[in-house]
Amino acid sequence: MPRSRRAQRRGPGSARAGSTASEEEEAGSEVLSHCSSASEGTSPAEEAAGSEAADEAGQEEEAEDRLKEHMDNLLDKSAKSRQAALQSLRLAFSSKTLSDFLLERRLTLTDSLEKCLKKGKGEEQALAGTVLTLLCLQMGSGPEGEEAFRSLKPLLISVLTDSTASPSARQSDLISCLSCLEGIFSPPSAGEGGSTPTQHGPLHCSALQSWSLLLTICPPSHIKSILDNCWQKLPLLLSSSSVTLRILAGEAIALLFELAQDMEEDLCHHDTEFLCTQLKVLATESNKYRAKTDRRKQRSIFRDILRFIESGEYQEETVRFGLECMYLDSWARQRTYQAFKEVLGSSICYQLQNNELIREIFGLGPPLVLDAAALKASKVSRFEKHLYNSAAFKARTKARSRVRDKRADVL
Repeated sequence: MPRSRRAQRRGPGSARAGSTASEEEEAGSEVLSHCSSASEGTSPAEEAAGSEAADEAGQEEEAEDRLKEHMDNLLDKSAKSRQAALQSLRLAFSSKTLSDFLLERRLTLTDSLEKCLKKGKGEEQALAGTVLTLLCLQMGSGPEGEEAFRSLKPLLISVLTDSTASPSARQSDLISCLSCLEGIFSPPSAGEGGSTPTQHGPLHCSALQSWSLLLTICPPSHIKSILDNCWQKLPLLLSSSSVTLRILAGEAIALLFELAQDMEEDLCHHDTEFLCTQLKVLATESNKYRAKTDRRKQRSIFRDILRFIESGEYQEETVRFGLECMYLDSWARQRTYQAFKEVLGSSICYQLQNNELIREIFGLGPPLVLDAAALKASKVSRFEKHLYNSAAFKARTKARSRVRDKRADVL
């Protein structure tokens, strides 16, 4: 009986304790069961994909932080720090598509570039002009890019036309009207010694390149005016001491011929016979005082120019990028491509694949969206390349052995 009464006294408390313990155990088991089922429902591939996505997001955030730091450094008191920041932005803008990131910060960046153009010297101004060009490319064909360009256009023209400014700065900021550029590359008049070869530098070459690029988007009425007024200036440049300027002048002449043909404009009233005589001399020149590589390059290009002017035949070029290719089948298209290539450098193929503005200019359509399987199928494995190269090497060796074999019959 005493034992029974003690048991009865312990009963309610013991029941509460046992109930609490059992509830905790049940809740714990539910949690473990839930975690177990969750872990069982997540495959290793999904875990890897999630980890990879997190890594990519982290890398993207880190890259954006670096870009923000470079943009902040554009306002640094040190010219060296500003130039380093401009250089980093140039590399980033040419190698990636950053339109969303830059849209939010375009006004701040434009203001910073304006300060670099106003207060900077030489190399800093040149880099600022290049970064502005890439910023406009990143903005695409919308109003934002045009707004950025128009806000700085007066400043760029002032740098371009300022004879006391650094040549490197003027060379980089060649975004101006055709008359400004003509004033830079045009040779002096005959009374000023225009009949003799003139010394020209990179600034004159850049001016002529930019002038030719603007020709590709000029209205027909202005092209006709150039044919009537500026045409005679270009053949004079063919006697320049600079092989680069001679080649650019020849390409500009071919471009004008092409644009005149598109407008059905007759150029027979110009002295085309004398021009062709000049082109033939340059296409066959073998003067020893010129560098061998310069002579070879000049002959090759002027043969193409002469062929086009005489017969209208253009030497087509194919540019391949990713799974796509683009045909350069005109002087206008070639000049446009070369302009982008000079700004973008080795990133030109990436931008042709992904930059909507550049694709629009060349009529490539929207960027292709490819899945991983398609990309993998498009790539040739290293082993397959090795087999192909080995087979080609054996075939060449066998063919050469037959030719070199002293026992082979010579007919």
